[in-house]
Amino acid sequence: MDLRGAMKNKDLQDVKLTGFHNTEGDCKNVLLRNIQRFVRNKGTLRTRFPREKTMTIKMSVLAAMLFAATAAFGQSEVTLTRIDCGTGAKPAAIERWSDTDAYGKDFKLTFTFSCYLIKHGSDYMVWDTGYAPGSNPSAPTVGIVERLKELNVTPAQVKYVGVSHFHADHTGQLTNFADATLLLGKGDWEGITANPPMQGANAVAYEPWTKLGGKREVLTLDKDVFGDGSVVVLRTPGHTPGHSSLLVRLKETGAVILTGDAVHFHENYESNGVPGFNFDRAQTLASLDRIKKLAANLKATVIIQHDMRDIGKLPAFPAAAR
Repeated sequence: MDLRGAMKNKDLQDVKLTGFHNTEGDCKNVLLRNIQRFVRNKGTLRTRFPREKTMTIKMSVLAAMLFAATAAFGQSEVTLTRIDCGTGAKPAAIERWSDTDAYGKDFKLTFTFSCYLIKHGSDYMVWDTGYAPGSNPSAPTVGIVERLKELNVTPAQVKYVGVSHFHADHTGQLTNFADATLLLGKGDWEGITANPPMQGANAVAYEPWTKLGGKREVLTLDKDVFGDGSVVVLRTPGHTPGHSSLLVRLKETGAVILTGDAVHFHENYESNGVPGFNFDRAQTLASLDRIKKLAANLKATVIIQHDMRDIGKLPAFPAAAR
């Protein structure tokens, strides 16, 4: 009899589980053994228990525990690796990063440009692609393809490439992943495909998807990339009309939020500062509020991708956070 049939059979509403010395531990072992049997038997649960000391568990409870344990048993390992994709050639004045004149001419920061590799079981995802080597003084000397090679990963193995937004410092090496499914916000897709493209959009980088028929998912809501909640593209518009951030849940590190350009540096994060060149001020503030509340509720590590002070929040390449 399959599990569904057993649930409907009144004579099997109570199942006798016997011979337990340590109820919690023994129950766990029985469940794990039954998971294996359940999978081997293609959905049929065939289990017998001795008739000694017994405890009774409702079949509905056993079923719920079994399926929950099955999900946990089959969860893929997730890792997150930061890849250097550029560093500011020199400290830059950041006056224009505040529309309330919060910073004077003497306040300067050196920006970093980060790319990320997410491994989910045997699948790979790249998040943001930085500058292309040699494209400008802030570009990396070693490209993302070469860095992936050091990790024994090829572009052909990358299943998804997600971009926070369409600016060149996040899309400079995007064409290396033309075979991957592109994940981007609807507002940015519309900006890229407009005639002419929206100001600031690096439309050339998207040609494998706009002109050559590459696979894409244009997002209007959050996207659970692998279907288990471990990697989620977050809708955080404001900097651009379709801006996104990324939530990665790791077993050891915990939740990590990669902000994209929802915020550029600590001072703006702490003060809710809005750059004067952002697409929408109200959306920027709403997205910042969302990130902060998510971080508080999930006890997440927030990584501001352009802030060099956040580089150390993840292990140095080639190591990965787990």
